[in-house]
Amino acid sequence: MNLTRAALVGAAALLAVGPLAAATSASAQPDSTQSLRVATYNLSLNRNAAGQLVSDLSTPDNAQAKAVAEVIQRANPDIVLLNEFDYVDGGRAVDLFRDNYLEVGHNGASPVDYPYAFTAPVNTGVPSGFDLNNDGTIGGGDDAYGFGLFPGQYGMVVLSKYPIRTDEVRTFQHFLWKDMPGNVLPTDWYSPAEQDIFRLSSKSHWDVPVTVGKRTVHVLAAHPTPPSFDGPEDRNGRRNHDEIRFWADYVTPGQGRYIYDDRAGRGGLNPSERFVILGDYNADPLDGDSYDNAINQLLDSKRIVDPQATSAGAVEAARLQGGANLTHRGDPKYDTADFSDSAPGNLRVDYTLFSKHFGVRDAGVFWPVQADPLSRLTGVFPFPTSDHRLVWADVILR
Repeated sequence: MNLTRAALVGAAALLAVGPLAAATSASAQPDSTQSLRVATYNLSLNRNAAGQLVSDLSTPDNAQAKAVAEVIQRANPDIVLLNEFDYVDGGRAVDLFRDNYLEVGHNGASPVDYPYAFTAPVNTGVPSGFDLNNDGTIGGGDDAYGFGLFPGQYGMVVLSKYPIRTDEVRTFQHFLWKDMPGNVLPTDWYSPAEQDIFRLSSKSHWDVPVTVGKRTVHVLAAHPTPPSFDGPEDRNGRRNHDEIRFWADYVTPGQGRYIYDDRAGRGGLNPSERFVILGDYNADPLDGDSYDNAINQLLDSKRIVDPQATSAGAVEAARLQGGANLTHRGDPKYDTADFSDSAPGNLRVDYTLFSKHFGVRDAGVFWPVQADPLSRLTGVFPFPTSDHRLVWADVILR
């Protein structure tokens, strides 16, 4: 079967990249067991100008791209969400990253092949036409639907060794914040006209069904805004809270009736479906600037299993870096991001969370201790890869 490497589908112009012919290729398909390694990685492969990422990935020589590719190769997940990977129409950047970096071995790590990928437009950098930051002028990243210097900055990609059911993907890029019942939208900050156009997702929310053997796994992907860079109104903290709440409602029977997707489909996820929630949620359960225990909306859900991934490297970093880390209430072994030592310190913000259809076998954060040769891939500021760490979990589908 000779199919194109990228195809647009659906009324929302969703983009799926990957040769669907690989569905029948034994070499492209993992063995037909029910074990699965799933990961999330904010790899900071964003750039400051449109087109720059394509330029950087057009050769196999970009140092950061080689390093983040090696991290993915050494973790070797079957399904991985990449945050902060600029969206490029036509899937060009995704193809270049696979061809020039993931499918080329680095420093003894084996190449990894992801025949299937999904990416789609996001809200970052898309002009709103309003003065959303109330500085008296309209324009710039702070007045976009999601902060960004150009449309698509800080985008997302799902890579998979298993087929993605592209025609069944749901995206929620255009869902309005005001349409969430009981929202915490700061109505004193945003005018009625602004509330009428303001989108909930700072990037997007995606439900990406993946076929694993005879089962379907719904990959629920998002990257909520950081709960900072605002003022006493806490507009970003409140938005982060409700972006996280969106998935809590989506997977809870009866709670997601109000939800609509970009193709006018309504409702949440069928309670019988298997799901994994992936992403950088910019919220720690105990520390940082989150609004009203934002991430606990997921962690405390009876429908969600938290593998509680850890690393020895995070413990070592908190001890060596000190600063805000010394006042944290959370155990540093759960940290997934190496932030400023003055504030907020290192935090747990990246998550792989599962429905109860999964049995967790193991989980971890790719954060080696300094004595480990692989610590060159995480390092200290300025980081060779990202200030976030890849978080993985090994599970069995029940």
